[in-house]
Amino acid sequence: MTRPAASPRSAGFTLVEMLLALTLMGMLMALVYGGMSASTRAADRGQTILEDSSRIRMAHQFVHNQLNQMVPLVFEENEERTERTVFIGEASRIRFVAPMPGYLGFGGPQVQELAIVPGPNGRLELVLYHALLQGFEEARLYERDPIPLVEDIEHGEFQFLGRDEEGALTGWTAVWDQPGMLPTSVSLNIEFDEEVYIRWPLLVAAARTDPGALTDLAGEIGAEPTYNATIRDMINRRKRD
Repeated sequence: MTRPAASPRSAGFTLVEMLLALTLMGMLMALVYGGMSASTRAADRGQTILEDSSRIRMAHQFVHNQLNQMVPLVFEENEERTERTVFIGEASRIRFVAPMPGYLGFGGPQVQELAIVPGPNGRLELVLYHALLQGFEEARLYERDPIPLVEDIEHGEFQFLGRDEEGALTGWTAVWDQPGMLPTSVSLNIEFDEEVYIRWPLLVAAARTDPGALTDLAGEIGAEPTYNATIRDMINRRKRD
């Protein structure tokens, strides 16, 4: 008794079926790869946002604290001592005297310069220069590389608020034309490159130091506050705090 011969259909898959199976498999693989790629991009973006947020928050807090601690100490004067400078303010930089955090400097008040300058990647960045007030010379500010605070800036500007002769507040200006006195408040506005997903919070800092408190320490009202007197004032203030 002979068995019936197998039909061609039962021998395996046809070429059309194989092509269809491969096409479906390729579509599934593309969907899986796309999902994994999107998840990776989302995770990377989330990590970038967290890093940017932390970096910007710390820089914002540092700048705000330093501006709040400005003191009206002279760091520059002419030979006749008729023109004395305690603050320089321009749209792209400011220079003032304030104590530094212990991890960045020591030895008392330091001349500090915050500047918005071109960075190595072609974008702007906010940097800090600093040097001791005692024996200060401008060249000492730039003996060391600046400390970068904020990078990837598209636009940045300092503005200043002062008072007129009658004590009334003036409008905000991008140039401080009274170098012999501190502005009432300083603001810093920063706009980041589109690749940065975090916005710079509003920063407006007021000088909390009363000039009269420093002159009293010099020995008489109206006397020029000295380096040693300011050190003593800072020590006493820390003890009270």
